[in-house]
Amino acid sequence: MAQTILVVDDKTSIRILVRDYLSEQGYYVVTAQNGREALIIAQQQRPDLILLDIMMPELDGYEFVRHYRREHETPIIMLTAKLEETDKVLGLELGADDYITKPFAMRELLARIRAVLRRTSGQRNQSTHKILQAGDISLDESSRQVQVSDQYISLTPSEFDLLAIFLANPGRVFSRGDLLERLQGPLAEGSERTIDVHIRNLRNKIETDPRNPSYVETVFGIGYRLNS
Repeated sequence: MAQTILVVDDKTSIRILVRDYLSEQGYYVVTAQNGREALIIAQQQRPDLILLDIMMPELDGYEFVRHYRREHETPIIMLTAKLEETDKVLGLELGADDYITKPFAMRELLARIRAVLRRTSGQRNQSTHKILQAGDISLDESSRQVQVSDQYISLTPSEFDLLAIFLANPGRVFSRGDLLERLQGPLAEGSERTIDVHIRNLRNKIETDPRNPSYVETVFGIGYRLNS
């Protein structure tokens, strides 16, 4: 069965262009022209991934993510014409997994989509359960569920994948570039600031005191590691 991608953009030309290209690549594509319409369509279609513009009427991309992330962990790639770093960081802080700046090449967009879907759907299709643990944290790679002190917590796909990387490699130091490549693949072109935002969000969910983390430690001047 083809994977479903929801394309949300107020510009008809972009929706048609992206829809036609991704359809040729074998995806089932549905579209919405604003965030409010996207919330309805996402509830009906249950997409595997969402491509989301930021600046839209009625309900913009930021507000969509705020509403959608309350109940869903579907990966979200933001499409943004904004160049300011703070705008991109805000999208990541709200729960987006990645962003790509307009204008973008279709091949780059496809590579980003495939990288995200390969991580999320590939893990779900594993036939055997692999449990990773550290302290009070337990991560099931097959079901993509995480427990902290016996409480299930909701992580975005990127937060989950980062935690899985750390749990599988306790004590190993990863640079921001290493982590970005593991999330996006060898052609990663995003800002390393992306990793800092995901790490901050992850700490807020798994750490008792996010400002003094017990699990994901900062190695100053290099990157991050799991306290072994």
